Amino acid sequence: MRTPISTPLALLALALLGAGPASAQDADLVIWGGPIHTNAQARPTAEAVTVRGGRIAYVGDRAGAQAQVGPGTRVVDLKGAALFPGFTDGHAHLRGIGERELSLNLEGAKSAAEVTERLAAHLAARKPDGPVWGRGWIETGWPEGRFLHRKDLDHAAPHQPVLLVRADGHALVANTAALKAAGIDETTKAPAGGEILKDADGRPTGMLVDNAMDLVADLRRPPSEADRREAYAAAFKVETAYGWTGVHSMSVEWADVALLEDLAAKGQAPLRVYNAVDVGQAGPLLEGGPRASPDGRITTRAVKIYADGALGSRGAALFEPYADAHQTRGLILTPPEEMKAAMEKAWGSGIQVATHAIGDRGNAVVLDLYEQVFANVPAHVRRAAPRWRVEHAQVVRPADIRRFTDHAVIASMQPSHAIGDLHFAPARLGDERLDGAYAWKSLTDAGAVVVGGSDAPVERGDPLIEFYAAVARKDLAGFSTPAWRPKEALSRAEALKLFTSNAAFARFAEDELGSIEPGKRADLSAFSVDLMTAPAEAIPKGHAVLTVVDGQVVFERR
Repeated sequence: MRTPISTPLALLALALLGAGPASAQDADLVIWGGPIHTNAQARPTAEAVTVRGGRIAYVGDRAGAQAQVGPGTRVVDLKGAALFPGFTDGHAHLRGIGERELSLNLEGAKSAAEVTERLAAHLAARKPDGPVWGRGWIETGWPEGRFLHRKDLDHAAPHQPVLLVRADGHALVANTAALKAAGIDETTKAPAGGEILKDADGRPTGMLVDNAMDLVADLRRPPSEADRREAYAAAFKVETAYGWTGVHSMSVEWADVALLEDLAAKGQAPLRVYNAVDVGQAGPLLEGGPRASPDGRITTRAVKIYADGALGSRGAALFEPYADAHQTRGLILTPPEEMKAAMEKAWGSGIQVATHAIGDRGNAVVLDLYEQVFANVPAHVRRAAPRWRVEHAQVVRPADIRRFTDHAVIASMQPSHAIGDLHFAPARLGDERLDGAYAWKSLTDAGAVVVGGSDAPVERGDPLIEFYAAVARKDLAGFSTPAWRPKEALSRAEALKLFTSNAAFARFAEDELGSIEPGKRADLSAFSVDLMTAPAEAIPKGHAVLTVVDGQVVFERR
């Protein structure tokens, strides 16, 4: 067993003795000093991990790792923190995360009045030229008890166009100046799959839902390449500091694929990114097939389709009317025949399909279409090849849950939606429809592969909040109700798989990622709190202490 040489005197002695280069068996990185949860059946826990050449070289006791410590080995003492396989955010909007950091961020605003105040402060401090964009507001729990109204914005910006996107990204509010600039008035008809909300006098309130947001899209200056690079750089910093080692990035613009690959080539992509390209821009991907950067950091193998809208803005497609708005059953954003045509092209090109579906009708439509495309595909091929996904799978009829397993469809879900939505979803859905809402446990027990994500910037994007939501099914204050289906909470082991092995499977990388085992890529996440043993309420109070991608430390907090 080799003893580590760490004192300056010992290093000098080695130099005087003519010590040669490090042994080929010396590790590049050794991590010990805290609980290590491997997510591997053969050895679920360990005392130490070693890394060589970007891959895991050893998992076992400390003595075995000590034998691999050489002059050039970096040793990281966890000091009690807990190490896990690299956590992957199975559904996020990577560029949007960066843009949130660089624009008017309305996350956490507690009232419409506070939004007005933040907007006024932003205008005074930044003095932006042209239309102003912001994102992150959500009216749940506001004293006003309503969506934002154009007049809220007019108080701060009577003449400058302002567009503020709701947290879910499926609705925005425009002030009067923005509506005027876009030519929207009481005579304007909403496009298919969209809605223009109006007041009692028939005048637009400023709220544009789903496809109606396209009516003001031209007011925003398209981001330059420099803007996009800045946004990705900001997103990388946020994500690695949270402890994420990878992200499945949704609705990616085709031009961003080459940009991300260029960042990887220049060593500027510290995160492992799996892209799902917006189907409207996916022609080159469908023609050329899957692609990846040489270092494996950037992989593009999926297309993203939108079936319906979001529950919070009542755009999610339901079979029966909303319990709190009987005039609507939500919106189908893309005609089924268009979705099917895109799916058939994807199947022929070996491209994975990831379809957004939130409402029970939206989910059923997607499952119907998948079933039609798979009709002539043998079951063993279907299970091995496409790994098609439903993004969100938020409200599903209990009778449809088994269909995920029968057709090998992945349920890509975001636990934090359940702890935010519990404050309004019962009113939107009524009690009966809660039986299939946020049903991670039911889907898991049925044999479906469930992947965990955050949907950031819709949600904050912290993996500890996501893990907590999956196992506690309570909001961050510890509140829930017996009606919120507590039986749908997951065990710690089940929750861990959501962000590790299941996320790896969903991107065709289960042989490379998802567990701490020799030979796999050294993607590792360490947190100040042990997710497997700590009281549930302590989990979201922790933080990341170490993020490792391909054996490289990309974030460290001491």
